[in-house]
Amino acid sequence: MSKCLISNPHGCPITHTMNIIGNKWTPIIIYALGEKKLRFGEIAVRIAGISRKVLTEQLKMLELRGIINRQAYAEIPPRVEYSLTRKGRDILPILNQLCHWSRDIIVEEEKV
Repeated sequence: MSKCLISNPHGCPITHTMNIIGNKWTPIIIYALGEKKLRFGEIAVRIAGISRKVLTEQLKMLELRGIINRQAYAEIPPRVEYSLTRKGRDILPILNQLCHWSRDIIVEEEKV
């Protein structure tokens, strides 16, 4: 599939998870897709700071891992839409919890 980022000789589930979603952009792409179907340009607009090259690479990696679907339509001009698979949707509640956690931390830090 792709290279292993963190060696995992004992099959640790959290290490496996981080090898799937632990890079800079993967959770952000998954969160941006949410329950929607988006075209490449729509994803790029929603994620500030990601280059088109990196977005392309990340989308390919997520498709290979079964996290997203890539639907190409035989139209002129060509149209491609991305959406989350069941596996990708399964992580949304976890990402939402991280967002809530982060918001709470931000509020706490602003009080200091």
